[in-house]
Amino acid sequence: MKATVLMRHPERVREIVGALRRAGGDRLQVISDFDMTLSRFAYNGKRCPSSYNILDNSKIISEECRKELTALFHHYYPIEIDPHRPIQEKLPHMVEWWTKAHDLLCQQRIHKLQIAQVVGESEAMLRDGHKTFFDTLHQNNIPLFILSAGIGDVLEEIIRQMNLFYPNIHIVSNYMDFNEDGFLQGFKGQLIHTYNKNSSACENSSYFQQLQGKANILLLGDSMGDLTMADGVPEVQNILKIGFLNDKVEEQRERYMDSYDIVLEKDETLDVVNGLLQHILHQGDHVEVQGS
Repeated sequence: MKATVLMRHPERVREIVGALRRAGGDRLQVISDFDMTLSRFAYNGKRCPSSYNILDNSKIISEECRKELTALFHHYYPIEIDPHRPIQEKLPHMVEWWTKAHDLLCQQRIHKLQIAQVVGESEAMLRDGHKTFFDTLHQNNIPLFILSAGIGDVLEEIIRQMNLFYPNIHIVSNYMDFNEDGFLQGFKGQLIHTYNKNSSACENSSYFQQLQGKANILLLGDSMGDLTMADGVPEVQNILKIGFLNDKVEEQRERYMDSYDIVLEKDETLDVVNGLLQHILHQGDHVEVQGS
C-alpha cells in the first residue's frame, strides 16, 4: 500500500521547515516516541511487536500469562485509540492496564540476562531508513530524546543490537527493576503510559535545560498522547510535529491532521523525516512541501 503525506496547513509547514533550516543543526533536537514511531507498525501485512509484545510473545512468559496479557490488550487497546472518548476519561483505564501488565510480568521470574536473548529472537523491526536517521543525528550532534510508554530495557536493547545506541540518545521509559539476584521485581520511577507523557517530559526538564539553545524541535509520534512530549522544553522557538497514522486510518485521519503538522499515513519508513533532516542540515536536495 502506498504511503500518503498529509498536511492541513502546507504553508505553515513550509514556514516552520524554513525556520528550522535557517537555524541549522546546532539549534535542533529531536523528541520521539519509540513503539510504532521508530519501530514498524506492520510488515507484509502482519503487525510488528511493540516492546511489550516482544516479552509477551517470548518463551520466558508462561502460556497462562500470555493469555492474560492478550485479554488485557483486547479490553484496553480499543479504549486507548477510541476517537470518541476524551483523554481525561481514558487516563484511569491506561493506568489500570499498565499496572496489571506490570504485575503479571513481575510474577514471571524474568531474569535481566534474558532480555538480550528475547530481543535477538524477536521480530522487532525499526522503520526503513532507521540507520540513516540514527547516524545523521549522531554525526551532527543532534540530541535524540526518546520518551516511551514501552519497556525501556527492551527498546534500548533493540537499538543496541543494531549498533545504533549512540551517546546523543537519552531514553525515558518504563525501566525494569531487578532484585540482587537479577530477577524482575517491579518497575522504576513513575509509570509512563500513552497519555501522561507531558508529566514525564516535565519531570525531565533538567535534561532539556542542559540543551539550552536547542530551541527547535522535530517531534515524532504516532498517538494523540505523543503531542505533549515537548512540554518540558523551555523556550521553544519552532516545533514541527510529525505523526505516523498507523491504525484506524479513516476514523482518525481528521484528528491527526488537526493535531500534527505532517501526517504520514500507512508509511513504514523514515524517508520523510530523513529528507527533512537533510534539508534542515543543508545536506540534501530541496524538500518540496505539498499539501493534500
